[in-house]
Amino acid sequence: MGTSVQTAAARAAEENPLLVAIGRWIAANRQKALAIAGALVIVIVLLAWNTLSARQTEQAAGVRLNAARLAFDSRNYPLAASELSQVVENYSGTRAAQEANILLAQSRLQQGQSQQAIELLKRFAPRADAAFRAQAYGLLGAAYDNVGHPKEAAEAYQQAADAAQLPFLKAQFLTEAGRAWVAVGDTAKAVQAYRTVVAQNDSAAMMVAGEAKVRLGELTKGVR
Repeated sequence: MGTSVQTAAARAAEENPLLVAIGRWIAANRQKALAIAGALVIVIVLLAWNTLSARQTEQAAGVRLNAARLAFDSRNYPLAASELSQVVENYSGTRAAQEANILLAQSRLQQGQSQQAIELLKRFAPRADAAFRAQAYGLLGAAYDNVGHPKEAAEAYQQAADAAQLPFLKAQFLTEAGRAWVAVGDTAKAVQAYRTVVAQNDSAAMMVAGEAKVRLGELTKGVR
């Protein structure tokens, strides 16, 4: 039985030109083949080590983030900001660091440090992962609102809407964008934002559509 299996395997190898060519090359270049095999083993070991190291880094970042979140939830925003800054600085590239950027921006806003939040979010939002990008731009819009820059706020809210993965959030950010465009005096963009909200068919988004309809009616004097 074993002999027949080996014979079948040998016959299959002989019928495959690529396997035959590889076998002949290995036979003729034994030292090179051993060197390549050794290099492949090293690469596999390094990949495994990097994976393990990344997992351990993520776990350590998560521990620090949880400690910072406790301070944030306790409304100890100065301590939370200090801890979150450490997570952002020491664990860049981790998911925990992404979340830490969001919480750090919220901590800045809670302390009335809108300009610091703006500087943070301007760096973070464009490179944020998809799960955090909409929230980052939404916070940036709020920060610009706080410092009296409605045009920048409107643009940030629009980017938040574009990045939003849920229809309800998209509608919410577009409503904020419309309000900011009204403050700028750009009625056309405000109308466009509100019309996009009203046109959504999602049931959750309809919770926001009521305000959009009212604002749209005021801007267009009832002409849709």
